Amino acid sequence: MNQRLFIFDTTLRDGEQVPGCQLNTVEKIQVAKQLERLGVDVIEAGFPISSPGDFNSIIEISKAVTWPTICALTRAVQKDIDVAIESLQYAKHKRIHTGIGTSDLHIKYKFNSNREEIIERAVEAVKYAKRFVEDVEFYAEDAGRTDNEYLARVVEAVIKAGATVVNIPDTTGYCLPEEYGQKIKYLIDHVDGIDKAIISTHCHNDLGLATANTFAGVLNGARQVEVTVNGIGERAGNTSLEEIAMILRCHKHLNIDTNINTQRIYPVSRMVSSLMNMPVQPNKAIVGRNAFAHSSGIHQDGVLKNVETYEIINPKDIGLDDNSILLTARSGRAALKYRLHVNGIDVSEQKLDKIYQKFLDLADRKKEIGDADILVLAGADTAETHGVKLDFLQVTTGMGVRSVASIGLDISGQKFEAASTGNGPVDAAIKALKKIIMKQMTLKEFTIQAISKGSDDVGKVHMQVEYENQMYYGFGANTDIVTASVEAYIDCINKFRR
Repeated sequence: MNQRLFIFDTTLRDGEQVPGCQLNTVEKIQVAKQLERLGVDVIEAGFPISSPGDFNSIIEISKAVTWPTICALTRAVQKDIDVAIESLQYAKHKRIHTGIGTSDLHIKYKFNSNREEIIERAVEAVKYAKRFVEDVEFYAEDAGRTDNEYLARVVEAVIKAGATVVNIPDTTGYCLPEEYGQKIKYLIDHVDGIDKAIISTHCHNDLGLATANTFAGVLNGARQVEVTVNGIGERAGNTSLEEIAMILRCHKHLNIDTNINTQRIYPVSRMVSSLMNMPVQPNKAIVGRNAFAHSSGIHQDGVLKNVETYEIINPKDIGLDDNSILLTARSGRAALKYRLHVNGIDVSEQKLDKIYQKFLDLADRKKEIGDADILVLAGADTAETHGVKLDFLQVTTGMGVRSVASIGLDISGQKFEAASTGNGPVDAAIKALKKIIMKQMTLKEFTIQAISKGSDDVGKVHMQVEYENQMYYGFGANTDIVTASVEAYIDCINKFRR
């Protein structure tokens, strides 16, 4: 009989800690619904005491999904747990995820405490959470750098206090796979009552070992994995959900199953990338656009003779359909609505009308529109609610001449115009923009991403701007890359004007 591995998705909590990738409540609900369709067992919906937005999102996600467990993160602090319980009031299946740092570094420098006191605080937190919910998960932060003998004492104590799941995070991504696997095995072999709880992995990718460490944990007895879609997360990210799911699908001899519907992987990946404005690197395993591309002549020859020579995964197994419908200006609302639905976006008729108008405008400029294009259209923030809007942009540029840009802005209903020269069209346009805004802003990061391959493609621009020692992240998408750049800059401005 196959063993069951539980998938704990933290895209909406740990994944959303990426700077510039925050989602609003409506977007979080969209992601949560697709995670439910994907088959994840637990959705970590947020850290409720951290902000009113996180608190409200957990409430609304709890109402929107049915069968997955909804989890709220807390510190080992009574007030945190109180707020988490309140945020979970509508969840059909609820879990409190509480914990504390257990490495000597955390104990000494973060808590100015000692080992015995940390165990006491851990036990108190679990017991307090257990008064409100049956399902309590405990995390031993920085377990990757915690002495195994002491970690076993902590784990044994919290299980006796009522923890149903114990999370062993490699918080800094420090561990080697063998080392992390042995840590899990040590706990299974030395903790009295370990059979009363599920051991969970939570690995970060600082050294590129998150998936390897997670899988080493699974092979040594962990039966829950904490993952994110596309491997997103702070710093170098977390273990990728899609990688773990497909490793187990490819290695069926391990007799370990998940509840994941792998044919939903690619659409969910695309939706999360679009809503968070976070590109998936082309060579990303499973969901990168090059994951099933073959350029070597030897590889191409082998694939043409038998696809299994160089492909261990059927693209259709992750929901990548070579026959995806391409939309044109002649496509109607029904076709657009259907493609949005296939990609995990369900919209009201009113919102569909707005997206359809953008779609027609784009269709006039592009011969064919694919799923990536319509996800951009659906995920782009509507300019109607912005205080600063782009009215017009005209740029003159060319080889041997200095670029000149004229720009018009609508700022809360008032019209402003300016012109400037610059070192290239984008530089000229932003200098003209700054003449109107007149704020001391510094462009810190500027990234352009093409979402398909044509010369008429939509370009996505991600921008980071510093203003008054704060970082603001903006996004713009347009077939004209200069316009997309200006829209991204304006997106930053609207965020610090709120």
